[in-house]
Amino acid sequence: MQLHQIREARAAKVSEARSLLASTPQLNAEGQAKFDKLKSEITALEADEQRAVFVEDCERRALGGTPVHKSQSDMEGRVSVVEVMRAQMEGRSLSGAAAEFAQESERRTGRKAQGVFVPLAALESRAVNTTVTAPEIVPTIHRADQYIEPFRNNLLARRLGVRVLSGLSGNLSIPKYATGGTTGWVAENAALPTGDMTFDSVTMAPKHAGGIQEMSRQLLQQSSPDVEALVRNDLSFLLAQAIDSALIKGGGTNEPTGVLSTVGVQTANLATLSWQNILAMLQKLDISNTSAANIVASTKVKAKLQGTLKAAGIAGYLMENGRVADLPAYFSNQVPEKTGTPNTGHLIAGDWSQAMLGIWSEIDLLVNPYSETAYSKGNVLVRAMATVDVAVRHAESFVIATDVAL
Repeated sequence: MQLHQIREARAAKVSEARSLLASTPQLNAEGQAKFDKLKSEITALEADEQRAVFVEDCERRALGGTPVHKSQSDMEGRVSVVEVMRAQMEGRSLSGAAAEFAQESERRTGRKAQGVFVPLAALESRAVNTTVTAPEIVPTIHRADQYIEPFRNNLLARRLGVRVLSGLSGNLSIPKYATGGTTGWVAENAALPTGDMTFDSVTMAPKHAGGIQEMSRQLLQQSSPDVEALVRNDLSFLLAQAIDSALIKGGGTNEPTGVLSTVGVQTANLATLSWQNILAMLQKLDISNTSAANIVASTKVKAKLQGTLKAAGIAGYLMENGRVADLPAYFSNQVPEKTGTPNTGHLIAGDWSQAMLGIWSEIDLLVNPYSETAYSKGNVLVRAMATVDVAVRHAESFVIATDVAL
């Protein structure tokens, strides 16, 4: 039994013993025999609990120390991605937090994973190479803690407050107010104006993102926490980048429709990058009653904002101390640019809590050690997939400028 099952069983036995004593304070022979049996079972369960706690503590130490709490987020944090892959390679069942999370995800979504579900939070195509060195007189010291990661795009959308809807199963339809009734001033004995409320809906449907990587068999068989972090970081970025890009733009073949591609977003003119045009852009958010806003743009637009004065001969730039018009500004190469003469960059002002990310499936990992190319090298192919969609609650809560000259 898992630790939580042992504790639940012990609690049930303790409750039964308490009820027995409450109903019959002076136990007869039959009652005493029943109490003694419960006491023996409770003692045995306490011994089972101690053993289970010892094993879990060993697992936590092996993974670099993880919290003991049994909440969903803590369970997600204790899932070892490398251990999941290794279990599939060796054809054995999962155990511990990985097994619990996979079972709970299948129960919540109502479908069985093609491989194994691991938390989307645990993961935020190229081969991961084996280390091959020539014989040396002085042994090489392997410094996994100094691993040199590639430069990656800064991922923005999830940090900006996007609403996340998890545990979805069927297609999603969210009712939305469209228009309301009519009121007006009338003369004595005149009819009041009439009007009906109308409603619309925002819909979301599953869309799939994923990739296949080739990984060294030796890499997956090593149990170092540094290897675990390496695999997590690499898989996480590839999928997180795809989802982040879909939230910002999307709209391509089989992609969700992101903010830049949403019908109904407001537009602004920043071909002349000036303080007045920035204020006119933000005024559109005020008129549409958007309560909060951020500025999001590409890194090239950032340089333009930092180098453009608010007005000729007056100190002060369009962006100062990481803020534009007192709004926090975020920049990433995830925000696209338009090619032309010259190229132009995008600047988005809006309330990102009005964007929604629907999650139908956590990361579905499937290991294939039998693919011909990987098999001949003793490596394995790892497929990672996620099923999500993106929708915008109120398109008018975003104002887009696509004409910032770069």
